[in-house]
Amino acid sequence: MNILLSNDDGFQAPGLQALRHELRQQHNVTTVAPDRDRSGASNSLTLDIPLRLTDQGEQLYSLTGTPTDCVHLGLTGLDITPDIVISGINNGPNLGDDVLYSGTVAAAMEGRFLGFTAIAVSLDSHNTDHVASAVNATLQLLAQRDTFPDRGSMVLNINVPDLPWTAIKGFKITRLGQRHKSEPVIRQKDPRGRDVFWIGPVGGVADAGEGTDFHALEQGYISVTPLHSDLTHYQALEATGEWLKAVNK
Repeated sequence: MNILLSNDDGFQAPGLQALRHELRQQHNVTTVAPDRDRSGASNSLTLDIPLRLTDQGEQLYSLTGTPTDCVHLGLTGLDITPDIVISGINNGPNLGDDVLYSGTVAAAMEGRFLGFTAIAVSLDSHNTDHVASAVNATLQLLAQRDTFPDRGSMVLNINVPDLPWTAIKGFKITRLGQRHKSEPVIRQKDPRGRDVFWIGPVGGVADAGEGTDFHALEQGYISVTPLHSDLTHYQALEATGEWLKAVNK
């Protein structure tokens, strides 16, 4: 299988390196990943400066750009034609509202935009103790790639519990949960007394009910959430249309 691999934690990230090592045992893997941590980059493309690509050897490239840049360049600049685009393994989960900001999910979504089957894989941990579990989950899903449902129009968002493989209960189909709004920005002073600001932490969990990605991880399951890029609020079309009648008068 031909695979394009990317992430948002950077080309040296342990999760990406662990997955890359295993995939290369059986597949032809080209990796294009950011030259540094670009977490939270979402679907941004770099349009104001040129991108620089560095060949790190063994089909591994680092790029001075976002995760979306990496996949876009890999598919349209290096002329890679993969059977699947994989983004991950991310350092930390991408659950609920996280997917709106996640560079990991965005890299997979760019692959989908350009016509390829794509998955995003995240581990519910910021250490590497159980990264092998996320690798195993990815390999099991890849074994079913030819039967992925509706693979031309969606991305599978995979979140793996921070557990050894033998303790994981299996895969579970989920919907996105929801967080409370983010914490406020943090104001500090630089050495010259000027204000600087840090983006605050993500909000706590607001919806972690049964069926959500949050709930699946809490129960020891691998969460599998199908995502698509159509943001139309279909349930609101009729009501919004009625509202517009008054606007058009």
